[in-house]
Amino acid sequence: MTEATAESRTRLWTSEGFRDDGWVHAEDAGALAGNRRVILPLPAFLELDPEQREAARERLGVLLQPGDQLDSIVDLLDQLSLVALAFPAFNDGRSFSKAQLLRSRHGFEGAVRATGQVLIDQLPHMLRVGFNEFEVSHPVLLKRLEAGQVGGLPLHYQPAAKPAGQGAGYSWRRVPAKA
Repeated sequence: MTEATAESRTRLWTSEGFRDDGWVHAEDAGALAGNRRVILPLPAFLELDPEQREAARERLGVLLQPGDQLDSIVDLLDQLSLVALAFPAFNDGRSFSKAQLLRSRHGFEGAVRATGQVLIDQLPHMLRVGFNEFEVSHPVLLKRLEAGQVGGLPLHYQPAAKPAGQGAGYSWRRVPAKA
């Protein structure tokens, strides 16, 4: 394997470590003909008729781009095993909000996967807001995860889908002055 090939490969990581990916990305519903687990882009998923979605429920996932509306799938979440949220650029964080909403507001219990620009400094926050699968291709992140280094800070000031451990408190909360 050439160095360029090694750096461009994508591996699936979960909090339990690296594992084989049983899902494939496809462009249209034709990929559902076999028994593969398929992640479809939102337009292709929405084009499926209800019988197709129901028949493929356990092996059907959808990929949402940052500009795609989460509301377009909310009523169909019970027909999905996986929601993949894209990070096409490191500075586009709209998928963070979608993951949080999927878990906290909509109670989605399936897999929430991050795809695209998954970086080491974002991974701890991704875990907190509800992501549980990551397509990792960034060489630095791959090396750190192989070494067991997830990173992150132990204290958080914002709420998240995954509760944080009990910290020392929140810096902006004031203790009332004693009279």
